[in-house]
Amino acid sequence: MTVLRRCAFLLVLPLLGCPSPKPASPPTGAVRATDLDFPVPDFKLTERSGKPVTRDDLKGKVWVASFVFVRCSGPCPQVSATMARLQTELKLAETPDLRLVTFTIDPDRDTPGELKDYAKTFSADPDRWLFLTGREEEIHKLLIEGFKAAVVRTKSTTVGEEFDHSTRLAVVDKAGVIRAYFDGLQGKRDTPADFAENLTKLKARVAELLKE
Repeated sequence: MTVLRRCAFLLVLPLLGCPSPKPASPPTGAVRATDLDFPVPDFKLTERSGKPVTRDDLKGKVWVASFVFVRCSGPCPQVSATMARLQTELKLAETPDLRLVTFTIDPDRDTPGELKDYAKTFSADPDRWLFLTGREEEIHKLLIEGFKAAVVRTKSTTVGEEFDHSTRLAVVDKAGVIRAYFDGLQGKRDTPADFAENLTKLKARVAELLKE
């Protein structure tokens, strides 16, 4: 593993999202490296339509991944709203080689039916914005080992606060390799202009990868 990859891992792994961070939680902020090379491991999950989706089904597509859960009372709705914004600004409906992919980190409760209803609240394209569920052990392993993204169960028994997890977006190239991470929501110290710049860089990176 190169120095760059080790540093990126250390930056991404500990950053948690739901529920709202407590005072001792690590700070958020964009990982701005755009030349990462983390291959996404094989997976086979279930889309909200009920159809199976594998890593190989996404080969030949550039995709942006997010990690949320339906009952989240923290920043998940904001992350999904960012994905909805990208759906429009990246012209997803007009870009056949682009996908948005949302993984639930609470698959025991986020069934395909639950995800279908959740997707409707964000007007998600039924064919090009995928919502994936499966076994919790499999998904959490994929996030931690594959996406280098934090996800842990909390001790809270309050609905919507059962998990802490990364709120970053991962940009994956046509070969199934993670090439960059960007913030999925505006940080407390960021201005709207800062977050807009973050998304501008994400969109530029996607455009570059679509040309490869």
